[in-house]
Amino acid sequence: MTRLARQSFLGPDSEAILEAATIGLVGIGGGGSHAAQQTAHIGIGGYVPVDPDHIDLTNTNRLIGGTLADVERELAKVLIAERVIKGLQPLARIHPVRGSWHDAIDALRRCNVIVGAVDSFKERDQLERFARRHLIPYIDIGMDVHEVAPRHFLVAGQVILSMPGKPCLRCCGLITDERLAREAEKYGAAGARPQVVWSNGVLASTAVGLVAQILTPWFPKPAEFVYLEYDGNRGTVSLSARMAALADRPCPHHPANETGDPTFDIRKHMSRIVAVNEAAPQNGSFWHRIWSWLTVQSI
Repeated sequence: MTRLARQSFLGPDSEAILEAATIGLVGIGGGGSHAAQQTAHIGIGGYVPVDPDHIDLTNTNRLIGGTLADVERELAKVLIAERVIKGLQPLARIHPVRGSWHDAIDALRRCNVIVGAVDSFKERDQLERFARRHLIPYIDIGMDVHEVAPRHFLVAGQVILSMPGKPCLRCCGLITDERLAREAEKYGAAGARPQVVWSNGVLASTAVGLVAQILTPWFPKPAEFVYLEYDGNRGTVSLSARMAALADRPCPHHPANETGDPTFDIRKHMSRIVAVNEAAPQNGSFWHRIWSWLTVQSI
C-alpha cells in the first residue's frame, strides 16, 4: 500500500500522472502556501514556487509552514514552500524562484498547470496571457476584505479556471481596463491588503481540486471553464452567475493564433509523459532521469 492509496479513485494511473506533473505556484505568501502544501499531499512531483519576498511577522497569520524562527532568519518564502513540499515528497523536483514570475518564465512554461495567488490585477492579467500563449491551464485565486459599513466587513473571493480557448479573466469581468487604470493610479499607496488563513485555505483547496480534475481521469468530462465565488461571511462557495452565461462563448480577448492548438488536452499529454517514464529503465539512476527528461521535451 502506498501513501496515496486512499485517493486511488482519481484513476488507475493517477499516482504516476501526478508524480510526472509540474505545477507553477506564483505567489506563496497566503493562498499559494496552502496550494504548495496540498499539492504535495496529493503527490504532485514537480514544482516551480515563485515569490520575491521573505517571511516577516505579519505573514505568520496565513503563511502555511512558516514559523517564528523563520521570521528571525528572514527566510525566503520559496524556501519555506520547498521545505513543506519535501516533508511529503522528499524526491520532488523543485525549482524555487525568489523573484517576479517574469524571472521564472523558462521554468513556468514547462508547467502543466499554473496557480496564481497574486495581489494585483496587472499581475493576474499578464500571468494569464503568459499561460494562454503556452497552452497552460491557469487557476486564479484571490480574496479581499471590504468595509461595507463602519465595523462591518465582507470577506469575498474567487477561484477561476482559465483554459486555452475558453472564457478568460476579462470575460469574467475580474480584469477590466478601468480596474487596471485605477490600480495604476494607486500604485505604491494602497498599503497592505487584509488576509486571513481560513479564507485563503478555502480558495486554495478549491483550486487544488481543480488541479486534480485537470490532470487525472477523476470523472469523464470536467468543466473546461470554472468561476466560483466565495462569500466568507456566509461560508459558501458557489457558481458565479457569469459561468452559465459564458460557458459556450468563445473568448474574444485571446485569439486562437495566440493560444496554440485548440484541441490540446492536458490529460492526454500527461498520459503520454507517464508512458515515456514507464518505458524508461527503472533503475532510478541519474542517466535514467536525464533520458526521461529529454524524451518528454521531444513529445
